[in-house]
Amino acid sequence: MAFKESASVGLAFIPLGLAFGALVTQSGLDWWWAGLSAALVFAGSFEFLLIGLVAAAAPLFSIAATAFMVNVRHVFYSLSFPLDRVGGALGKGYSTFALTDEAYALTSGERGRSWPGRRILWVQGLLHLYWAGSAVAGALLGSLIPESVTGLDFALTALFAVLALEACRDLRGDLPTPVIALLSALFARLLFPGELLLAAFALFTVGLLARHVTTGRTPHHA
Repeated sequence: MAFKESASVGLAFIPLGLAFGALVTQSGLDWWWAGLSAALVFAGSFEFLLIGLVAAAAPLFSIAATAFMVNVRHVFYSLSFPLDRVGGALGKGYSTFALTDEAYALTSGERGRSWPGRRILWVQGLLHLYWAGSAVAGALLGSLIPESVTGLDFALTALFAVLALEACRDLRGDLPTPVIALLSALFARLLFPGELLLAAFALFTVGLLARHVTTGRTPHHA
């Protein structure tokens, strides 16, 4: 069952992972960098940035600051991620490490809200495997991919678009939530263009809290 739940998102990881692996070798790094990064970092968007930082021999402080800015959104995810269902210190530790945008979207959906901790771990582990396996394959086959092939990185944008559509369907007429999300993104774009993602998440969180206080109920999706 966990395989079925993760397959739709995991299959979308494959073209993106292949593109990432190919980019690793094309940047002059050894193929095993792709597998090492996918296994130990497991943060797709940051890993693409990390290639350039490593290739440019950027200082550790710059890498750490970039990692924080790109992945700070996970602080907001952790507020409603069902970590309490996951048993054991080892399980909780891995689940925290493997908390990705896609894993959060799956577990916060209508079906995911009833998953036991074991299924959550299996879903996260399978997503991790999809990413690491495709990254290694892309690195090994990178030399065979013509340079004229472009657009593989758009798979990430398409994936988030699909997840957003599924989330909207689960809202069941709860219009204020997507409206708050849209307004948060617009205000963040206008007021904080350099910190768009962080500002949008912060504004969205404030909006949900304000809505909860004024209406006296918890939104269907947080």
